[in-house]
Amino acid sequence: MSNTRIERDSMGELHVPEQALYGAQTQRAVDNFPISHQRMPAQFIRALILAKAAAAKANVELKQLSESQGKAIVDAAQGLLEGDYMQHFPVDIFQTGSGTSSNMNANEVIATLASRLLGEPVNPNDHVNCGQSSNDIIPTTIHVSAALGLHEQLLPALVHLVQVIERKTVQVHSFIKTGRTHLMDAMPVRMSQVLEGWAQQLKANIGHLQDLLPSLQSLAQGGTAVGTGINAHPQFAAGFSRQLSNLTQVQFTPGKNLFALIGSQDTAVAVSGQLKAIAVTLMKIANDLRWMNSGPLAGLGEIELEGLQPGSSIMPGKVNPVIPEATAMVAAQVIGNDTTITVAGQSGNFELNVMLPIIAQNLLSSIELLANSSRLLADKAIASFKVNEPKLKEALSRNPILVTALNPIIGYQRAAEIAKTAYKQGRPVIDVALEHTDLSRSQLEILLDPEKLTAGGV
Repeated sequence: MSNTRIERDSMGELHVPEQALYGAQTQRAVDNFPISHQRMPAQFIRALILAKAAAAKANVELKQLSESQGKAIVDAAQGLLEGDYMQHFPVDIFQTGSGTSSNMNANEVIATLASRLLGEPVNPNDHVNCGQSSNDIIPTTIHVSAALGLHEQLLPALVHLVQVIERKTVQVHSFIKTGRTHLMDAMPVRMSQVLEGWAQQLKANIGHLQDLLPSLQSLAQGGTAVGTGINAHPQFAAGFSRQLSNLTQVQFTPGKNLFALIGSQDTAVAVSGQLKAIAVTLMKIANDLRWMNSGPLAGLGEIELEGLQPGSSIMPGKVNPVIPEATAMVAAQVIGNDTTITVAGQSGNFELNVMLPIIAQNLLSSIELLANSSRLLADKAIASFKVNEPKLKEALSRNPILVTALNPIIGYQRAAEIAKTAYKQGRPVIDVALEHTDLSRSQLEILLDPEKLTAGGV
C-alpha cells in the first residue's frame, strides 16, 4: 500500500498512514470502530495529554524514568497542546469500554514526538504509560476534563448569567405585571421579583455544583489495572496529583479508595445529575421569556426580546425568540445526556466501568452546551429585552384576581362572585367591587393597588 508504513504491536503488523504520529494500536481502533465518526471531545484529549505530562514529571521524581525521558515526554505533550492536537486523535467515541484505544492513542503520539526530541526511542507502554493503566488514566481523565470544564467554562458562565439577571432586576424593578399560576391570571408581581427567582435558582445550582468539585477533583490515578496499584510506585498517586495541580492550577488529590473510582463512575453520574438540574432551570427561564415575549398582538406581549434574525421564510416581519428556543433545546439535550450517563454508570462490572468513553463524551458535551447557552441567554436575551409597560398595565387593570386582597374584608365567597362577574362582563374588578360592597372607591383603590400587593410595594 502506498503512503503507509508498517507498524507492529503484540498482535502483529499492519499498515499505518505514513505521516501519522500514532502507531499500531491506534490504527487497529480506527479500523475496528467506524461507528459514529465522532472523535473523543477535545477537552478530554487535552486533559489526557496533561495527565501524561503530570505522570512523566512524577515518574522522574520517583526515578521511574530518566530525566531526559521525562523531559522529552513533557515537552512532547506541551508541544501537542500548543498546536492542532486533535488531528492526531482519530479514535471513535464508540470504542472499547475502558477507553484503552484513546489511552494508547495518546501514548503512541507522545512517544513518537518524544523520541524525535530525545533522539532515541521512547516507548508508548514502558515510558509514556509508566505507572499507569487505561483503567485508572481514563477515569482520571474524565474527572480532570470535567473539573477543568466546570472551572473554566460552566461556573464562570453561570456567574455571568446571574450578574446579568441581577443588573436587569434593578432596571425592571418599577414594572408590575400579572402573575400567573397554571398559566392562568394570578396576583401581581414585580418584574424584578420574577428575575430574582431566576437568579436564586441559578445561585443554588452553582452552590450544588461547587459542592461536587472535591469529589470530581479526587482521582483514580495510582490504582492501575484493578485498584491495587500494581506496577505503580507507592508514591506515584500523590506525585501525579501534585504535578497535575501545578499544570492546571486546579487542586487535584489522590482518591481515598481507588477501587471505587475505577469500578464505578458515581461522581460523574452525580455531576451529570446536577447538570440536568441546571438544564431544568435554564428551560424554565427560557420558557418564561418565550411566554412573556409571545405575540406581539395575540400573545402576552409583556416584553420584547432583541430581534436577531428574520423568523420566517414565508411570513414577512415575523421575529422569533431564537435564543430562548436554542437554550430550551440545549436543556433537552443535557437531560438526554444525563440519561445516557445514568445507564453507562450502571456498567461498573466488578473492578471496572466499561462505558467510560460515552460518559466522557456526554458529560463534557453537557458542560460545554450549558456554558455556551448561558452566556448567549444572558447577553442576547435577558440583558437586552424591553418591557412593554402599557401591556402590563392593561392586563393588570382587568385582572379580577386582584379581588383576592378583599378576602379578609368581605370573605372568599363574595370575592369569588365579584371576580366571576368581572370576568363575565369584561369590566375592571374595582368597578364591580364598588357595586357589590360597601367600600368606597378610594378604599378600593388602596386595597386593590397592584403595587401594594407585591410584598411591600417598594
